[in-house]
Amino acid sequence: MIEDRQLELLINEIYDYHGYDFGGYSRASFKRRVDRLYQMDGFDNFAQFLSKVRSDEEYFRRMVEEITVNVTEMFRDPSFYNVLRNEIIPILATKPFIRIWHAGCATGEEVFSMAILLQEANVLHKSLIYATDINPVVLNSAKKGVFSMRMMKQYSENYLESGGKEDFSKYYIANYGYAKFKDELSQKMVFSIHNLVADRSFNEFDLILCRNVLIYFDKDLQDRVLGLFDESLSTLGYLALGTKETIKFSAMQRKYEQLRKEKIWKKIK
Repeated sequence: MIEDRQLELLINEIYDYHGYDFGGYSRASFKRRVDRLYQMDGFDNFAQFLSKVRSDEEYFRRMVEEITVNVTEMFRDPSFYNVLRNEIIPILATKPFIRIWHAGCATGEEVFSMAILLQEANVLHKSLIYATDINPVVLNSAKKGVFSMRMMKQYSENYLESGGKEDFSKYYIANYGYAKFKDELSQKMVFSIHNLVADRSFNEFDLILCRNVLIYFDKDLQDRVLGLFDESLSTLGYLALGTKETIKFSAMQRKYEQLRKEKIWKKIK
């Protein structure tokens, strides 16, 4: 097990050698993941592990892949998607062009969920969905639009519960245990590496989704990332977070109003 002082040293060395700042990550969550990696890869001591992280770029990429959180599903929290479907997308549909940012998109299940909503609202053709993550491996997976067939029953139930009316299987082709989602859904997606900790805003968006990412950050980093979203969101645009996340107590709260109990805020100033 890595000691707390070793964890701090690791965080500092990662920043110095690779420019990745994990200083704002929740220590308990970050330590669990580092401990898991340390034991899984069978290091004899911390010095050996630290040296590998410092000098071996390939191993450092593996570390980022293992430590960053990549748990997601299609139409996760169906009531959330019901609000997107029935209240937000109809408003966005009045715009000549719709820009959406999925920050921390992981393996892309929610990005494809959004594309389905937009297609059913007949606005996918005038939309652009930016899907970003710090982890290049999960981004490559997301680009392919291929998910395990064993999840399709759950995803279909989520879709119907969110207000979907179609046969969910129309959106993918099943083959050898996998579901390949149709290319027409991914035509309006742009996948790119983006580090919420270090990178800046890169466009202005009508809707930003970042769900269940902030919970792994400490308060200071949450504030910094929320500031990035505020900078990137157009006035009257929407910010959507995970079920356990909030902008309450942040400096930007006064500029936003929440949609009832959903973790969706409208930027009013």
